[in-house]
Amino acid sequence: METNGLFSLNNKIAIVTGGAGHLGCSVSEVLAEYGCIVFMVSRHISEDNTKVVLLRQRFKEQIQTARMDIRSTESIRKMYEKILTEYGKIDILVNNAYFGVPGSLEEMTEENWNKGIEGSINSVFRCTKEIVPTMKKLLSGSIINMASMYGIVSPNPEIYRDSGFDNPPNYGAGKAAIIQFTRYAACHLAKYGIRVNAVSPGPFPNEEVQKNEEFIANLKKKVPMKRFGQPGEIKGVIALLASDASSFITGANISVDGGWTAW
Repeated sequence: METNGLFSLNNKIAIVTGGAGHLGCSVSEVLAEYGCIVFMVSRHISEDNTKVVLLRQRFKEQIQTARMDIRSTESIRKMYEKILTEYGKIDILVNNAYFGVPGSLEEMTEENWNKGIEGSINSVFRCTKEIVPTMKKLLSGSIINMASMYGIVSPNPEIYRDSGFDNPPNYGAGKAAIIQFTRYAACHLAKYGIRVNAVSPGPFPNEEVQKNEEFIANLKKKVPMKRFGQPGEIKGVIALLASDASSFITGANISVDGGWTAW
């Protein structure tokens, strides 16, 4: 792929949390395609992950994997310091990782509520806060926070019914908080040349979820485009927001949802 010009990311250093996940692999892939050295970080990242193996075969040293716990400021700092020692900078941070516990409003314990908030907005805050001093020194940087259509609208119970895939109440609450935090960070960091934007994916069911044909049929009916998203369809917006193609875009939340939140 031609990597010169407006979308070039040649010689940029990027971190993708949850970089080996369902959407994380596509995020990592497009950053590498446009020239980045990409650190795919996770608590549980495995060198045996088929997608990771394929990416490393294709991009060689451009793809790096490492363990980083988004629950731990110390773990985040150590990861950042390691990269800075080796490369001297970090240009792009994609806060993609999420963890939580399923459960309905009536069933959810306070402990499980807090786990979901920890796995969404708290981890995004932590990873962002620790990267700011580095990007301030560079007077540049792009931070991309992965939110969700459910940070904008509520899940429709009629779609999910008894499928078991309904989002817990703290998922959307945490994702909505990410969107607002994105606006706040964008406005306060703009003077340092740091851009902060959010992406809100719509329905991108993984392979396991796709096995439930009734649920998938209901899901498609809700999408104006009458289909769900493929992981590769997240790549365009990431290339845009990571590169100088979006040099005058900050504080935005871009929905990639087939029109889900448009009606």
